[in-house]
Amino acid sequence: MTNTLEHKAPSMLDALIPLIALIFMLSGAVYYFGDNSTGGPNQIALLIATGIAIIIGIKNNYTWKELEQAMINGISISMGAIFILLAVGSLIGTWMLSGTVPSMIYYGLKILDPSWFYPATCIICCIVALSIGSSWTTAATIGVALMGISVGLGLDPAITAGAIISGAYCGDKISPLSETTNLAPVVAGSELFAHIRYMMWTTIPSIVLSLLIFTFLGFSVESTVTLEAVADITRQLDTNFNINPLNLVPVALLLFMAMKKVPAFPAVAIGALFGAVWSIIFQPELINNLATNGLDTLKANITVVWGALFDGVTINSGDADLDSLLSGGGMKSMLNIVWLIMCALMFGAILEHLGMLKKFVQAILGSVKSVGGLIASTVGTCIGTNLVTADQYISIVMPGRMYKEEYKRRNLDPLVLSRTLEDSGTLSSPLIPWNTCGAFMFGVLALTNYEYIFYCFFNFISPILAIAYGFTGYKIKKLVTTS
Repeated sequence: MTNTLEHKAPSMLDALIPLIALIFMLSGAVYYFGDNSTGGPNQIALLIATGIAIIIGIKNNYTWKELEQAMINGISISMGAIFILLAVGSLIGTWMLSGTVPSMIYYGLKILDPSWFYPATCIICCIVALSIGSSWTTAATIGVALMGISVGLGLDPAITAGAIISGAYCGDKISPLSETTNLAPVVAGSELFAHIRYMMWTTIPSIVLSLLIFTFLGFSVESTVTLEAVADITRQLDTNFNINPLNLVPVALLLFMAMKKVPAFPAVAIGALFGAVWSIIFQPELINNLATNGLDTLKANITVVWGALFDGVTINSGDADLDSLLSGGGMKSMLNIVWLIMCALMFGAILEHLGMLKKFVQAILGSVKSVGGLIASTVGTCIGTNLVTADQYISIVMPGRMYKEEYKRRNLDPLVLSRTLEDSGTLSSPLIPWNTCGAFMFGVLALTNYEYIFYCFFNFISPILAIAYGFTGYKIKKLVTTS
């Protein structure tokens, strides 16, 4: 027997209850579990909040079958990201084993000066992301190596992560190869290259200010590692790995595939497998040392390389700091992140299906009077959508659909909307720990706390500029009307 009762629209109280409950539980998870909150406590908070929303949905005449399907659909949109996450785990594992990451760290320690490291990191990641159109690939390759270099130089890993993310998202945001850069103008109704040119008005000042801050931080904080210590790290890298410029070939291959627009999952998977082959060719001694005693060469290669794909690499050099730096990776290292993303998307899918998100936007539009208020509301909605749905694509598509007619009614060019969607939806995503982007960055860069969020200067400055432009009228393009 099917349910014939008409669905009730949620009240504002209905919409607020699960959100407030989630905020309290996430705060409790951080308070009681600290840095371990992503290992389960946050996921349980999201699941309980989802349960609360489901109860409200049943009260409003939704059936369990409908709600279950909404959750399944919500999780399904993340499958592409989950495939990439698992492939990245394997890639880090084989690139550690092949000497690719150790070689990048080795040469980086030789070249990069501690005083200029933070701005240089930001610029490098910006250029790479602009070239390939992917902040994720940039962080998972160049970013991992830069994190290792920062440890070797005795610099703050949180600031380094902030510089990586700032640069990666700046390049991604203005790259015509980026998915979000293509998505925002489609949703808003603007043209791709006009959208990129228009974004420069917020992007260039934001990245310049960010670089100035990173430069100041670089010169104001002295490295805690001496030249002798850096030399010791490079010696140990050379002792434990066959350091060779050819170890960088897997990086070149992955960047080449990205520039040729090979989809992210097969590109990263091929990069991981190529790293596995490179391990056998260039690191036979390391593989033999990591293999169980008594195994012949063939079995040693199979077990160690295969293990790197799913379980990562554990280096035992005798130096705890070096071992921590060069160990990790494998699909298994991404499972907590996958769990977090799935729970967050279930929660977001239920709130969207029940009309709770739409309820918030309707309430916001009722109080918006000025252009600045409209842009501020769009920024807030995109950030809120990232918080609730945990997906940057939804944070672009849903607010874009909801605000498109309002921008048109106020005679604003679609470029204003598409730029605002990118300045807020794209850039706020890595700042939210349970968002797909935030969880990815946290896991890939092997971070232990959320302090990095406060150093993602570009991601903060850009939406603030977008709002400031709205209230001042600076570079706010109006629709051209013909009589």
